[in-house]
Amino acid sequence: MKIIIPMAGIGKRMRPHTLTIPKPLIPLAGKPIVERIINILIESLDREIDEIAFVIGDFSEEIQQRVADLGNKFNIKTSIYRQSSPLGTAHAVLAAEPSLKGEVIVAFADTLFFSQFNLKNIDADGIIWTCEVPNPKDYGVVKLDDDGCVTEFFEKPTNFISNKAIIGLYYFRNAEILKKSLFKLIENDQKVNGEYQLTDALQYMIENGYKIKAQNVDEWLDCGNKNATLIAHKRILERYPDESKVNESVKCKNAIIVPPCYIEEDVILENSIVGPFVSIGKDCIISHSIITNSIIQNNVKLSNVNIDNSMIGKYVDYNDSYDELNIGDYSEMNK
Repeated sequence: MKIIIPMAGIGKRMRPHTLTIPKPLIPLAGKPIVERIINILIESLDREIDEIAFVIGDFSEEIQQRVADLGNKFNIKTSIYRQSSPLGTAHAVLAAEPSLKGEVIVAFADTLFFSQFNLKNIDADGIIWTCEVPNPKDYGVVKLDDDGCVTEFFEKPTNFISNKAIIGLYYFRNAEILKKSLFKLIENDQKVNGEYQLTDALQYMIENGYKIKAQNVDEWLDCGNKNATLIAHKRILERYPDESKVNESVKCKNAIIVPPCYIEEDVILENSIVGPFVSIGKDCIISHSIITNSIIQNNVKLSNVNIDNSMIGKYVDYNDSYDELNIGDYSEMNK
């Protein structure tokens, strides 16, 4: 089985952090979002993964290498494709055309999920994973028949259709069928707001007699914006207590660490309280501060802050006091 991970988007809702790094590479407790997606799939699927294909945008060589290293980390064949223009989810998947063969999982790189995926004895040509939500008008949803097969897709419906939100995770038993629908979509130039949508290609499959079923995941964590990402980060630390780690090189001087926290090497904590649900990257200095429920990346200096629900990028030097911060890389702000 192959995993295709489209991750070419520019991540506008996650700015300023995505001005210097793609959203899927933002770390949650020390691991990039996309690495966590791969981990979850490898652990949860009842299939062996023989290839991971990433669809990237106009990324630097350094970022491309970081993406390539992810596949190598799992000792799985890695392919990297480029989406030439931001023309939608269907266009992004088709960019990985050479890998659209046999059984394929398509997993978009801004969503985390927890479930056991049993693909044995599946009587369908595809699966779309969903999550029941209280506010379906804010999501793309599916309409099902009595057998649990998808009949139609609706994007942010004003009238109630169903509460089964599409989470961005799909299975195809034969990706060649999907490929034909993707080509048909583009040949017909069927766009929504200037983009080719994957759900429209799936609608072609359904109209041609192919069966796509919906399955619910146990839990879905969106990483689309700062607040959602911090919720995902908190759930990671809650769900995987073994990942709450404080590196042995961390120096505490009159400081308290309230678990769960993830703190990397060569961090100095002085006269501070850190945690719960805090990640701190390497080579940071935190002094005279109280920090909860936050992600702090590498080489950050913070003093005299009292913050919660905050994200702070790399190489930030900040000396002030606010309840909540959202600061990108290479920023300096002092009183």
